Amino acid sequence: MSQVFGVLFPVFSIILIGYLYGRWRPSDIATVNRMNIDVFVPALVIDSLMRSEFDLWSYRWLMVAGVGVVIFSGFVAWAIAYWKKLPFPVFVPTMMFNNCGNMGLPIAILAFGESALAAAMVLFLSSNCLHFTLGTRLVGGKISWSQLLLMPINLATIVGVSLSFASFQLPEAVALPIQLLGEICIPLMLFTLGIRMIDVNLDAWRIGLLGSVVRPLSGLLAAIFLIWLIPLELVQQQQLLLFAILPPAVLNYMVAERFNQDPVSVASMVIVGNATSIITLFAMLYYLKL
Repeated sequence: MSQVFGVLFPVFSIILIGYLYGRWRPSDIATVNRMNIDVFVPALVIDSLMRSEFDLWSYRWLMVAGVGVVIFSGFVAWAIAYWKKLPFPVFVPTMMFNNCGNMGLPIAILAFGESALAAAMVLFLSSNCLHFTLGTRLVGGKISWSQLLLMPINLATIVGVSLSFASFQLPEAVALPIQLLGEICIPLMLFTLGIRMIDVNLDAWRIGLLGSVVRPLSGLLAAIFLIWLIPLELVQQQQLLLFAILPPAVLNYMVAERFNQDPVSVASMVIVGNATSIITLFAMLYYLKL
């Protein structure tokens, strides 16, 4: 229990510090988030993928499993939305796309060390790609394939994978700045997540509570089935289970706001899901640490 607490406390304490700072000194984090997405996250992607021990082919089944968790969660959410007469563009994408960036990457590293970063990064990239394609379509937006290809994070993925396949090591003078820039993104993700929580409210708390149950439960059921079905190494199984129960991504709120898809309800699912995730994450980490 002390090990699990040692993993979760740094994550939630940084989120809390960000929240308190935002309350004390209101901040516009749009520019910071843009820098994180355009510079720091791509740097982390390149640094992770170009490491000599990374072999993308060995993670092919993990990619399939990660996509499977997202799609299965979507089907479960669709059935519940139909049953409860909830708007599909509001409920379904929020249940599909989880906080594998802001929360998933830090917890993976703190819980399992640097050796787990590659697997967590593969799941993050798979989910991120689906979010900007299928997720955008589900909330009523149009997919721009050219813009998707030119996104810094996707360009970084292409560069990182190319360096990995070529077994090419960048000179230390180039690799070190990339590594240092990449190390900024994870604590910054958590800090800005705390500030972002100030902007949401609990006016739609009922759908928030429903989402806090559906999101981890649907993902967990999918992960258990896929681990039984697909041959995954132990580290990949651990990361898939952790990925499966993560709360809704904050990005869901921003996408809903952009396309005017009841951002209040989405915000409620995000904040309640992230607040209650301490229980599900504690239970999962306790299980995985045994």
